[in-house]
Amino acid sequence: MLTAVYRSPKKEQTYLFVEKRDDFSRVPDALLAKFGTPQLVTMVNLANRDKLALADIDKVKTNLTEQGFYLQLPPPKEDLLADHKKQLGIEQD
Repeated sequence: MLTAVYRSPKKEQTYLFVEKRDDFSRVPDALLAKFGTPQLVTMVNLANRDKLALADIDKVKTNLTEQGFYLQLPPPKEDLLADHKKQLGIEQD
C-alpha cells in the first residue's frame, strides 16, 4: 500500500496521508481549507512496515481504505509545571 504523506503549511506537525500522490478527491474541502496547500513530504509503502513513528499503522491503513485519507495531528503539548503542581497537590490557578 503506497501512500503519499503531506505536511500542512498552516498547522505545525500536521500531516495528511492519501492513497495516491496528489489525489485529494476523497479529502473533505473544509479539511483542505484548514490544512492549506499540501506539501509532499514522502511516499511510504505501508505494506513493508509494521509501525509508524507517531501514528497507529493499523488506524492509518483503515482510514485510508475506508475514508481515502488519514489526518495526523500533533501530539498534545506537555505542561511540565502543571504536572509538577499536580504531583505536589498544589491547586492551579
